[in-house]
Amino acid sequence: MVKTKEDGCLRSALYWFPMPLSLSIAHLGPAGTYAEQAAFTYRHWFTQHCPETQLTLVPCPSIALTLRSTATGESDLTVVPVENSLEGSVSMTLDTLWQLENLQIRQALVLPIVHVLVSEASRLQDLQTVYSHPQALGQCQRWLEQFVPQATLVPANATTEALKLVPGTPTVAAIASQRAATLYNLPILAAAIQDHPDNCTRFWVVSQAGFDGIPESSQPHPVYTSLAFSLPANAPGALVKPLQIFAERHINLSRIESRPSKRSLGDYVFFVDAEAQRDNIELQSALAQLTDYTEVLKVLGSYPLLDHLFPLSSDRSFLLES
Repeated sequence: MVKTKEDGCLRSALYWFPMPLSLSIAHLGPAGTYAEQAAFTYRHWFTQHCPETQLTLVPCPSIALTLRSTATGESDLTVVPVENSLEGSVSMTLDTLWQLENLQIRQALVLPIVHVLVSEASRLQDLQTVYSHPQALGQCQRWLEQFVPQATLVPANATTEALKLVPGTPTVAAIASQRAATLYNLPILAAAIQDHPDNCTRFWVVSQAGFDGIPESSQPHPVYTSLAFSLPANAPGALVKPLQIFAERHINLSRIESRPSKRSLGDYVFFVDAEAQRDNIELQSALAQLTDYTEVLKVLGSYPLLDHLFPLSSDRSFLLES
């Protein structure tokens, strides 16, 4: 089926499917999380391309539940973090995508991450405990060791969940976004505390396979195809053979990593990002040969990286929309 664009929305040259007038986007909640910021950003981009479509954000209590809500049809899309430039991959995202059968990555976007320390304390020396999501704690590890070495670091399910522990306790602090501090009307004790100024997180936009309600961008974007596979045996050279298939076809792999399969110790699932579209002849050849050297092979999606979202404009007021 040949697809064309009309007013920025997908249309089919053979069959016409109207763009849904209402869509829902699941993300990790509550209000003020970086995942919500990414969902806001994506909604802003989406409505620029399809202004007639109304998108509603649906906060979920965990990353796994955001993906499951789309898998079960409770939401149309999920915006989910997959990789941070400082702390690496988000294991819950990878593990859940491997477990679910009917999801596809449709697009990716990168969100700059700027952390602030939120507290009612007047001095850093007064802090005894710092709460935040494990990723945020890791992204600020060196700063915390230097400026609040006396504080105990305690992980929370989300950066904004940690903010609930701040009011009325001046010995407690939380790491979150500036927007979250504003939403919860809490004071910022220190700003830009991430260990590296170019800290950023890559998010995936995920839908059910076959969902045809995603607009295309008028700008060219790099395209990736994400795969996951398990090996038939834990033997010497078992991983080399699949990787050689890509090397022989000059397909660059921008990410390779393993996750425990949860079947037995030493048994792994491998996740790979190939810099090629799925309809690329060389990639199709590689996928066909991979079936000979893998136990289970999943194509998680072939998608563009929407790399022109930041800065969208000098106006970020859309981040304050409800």
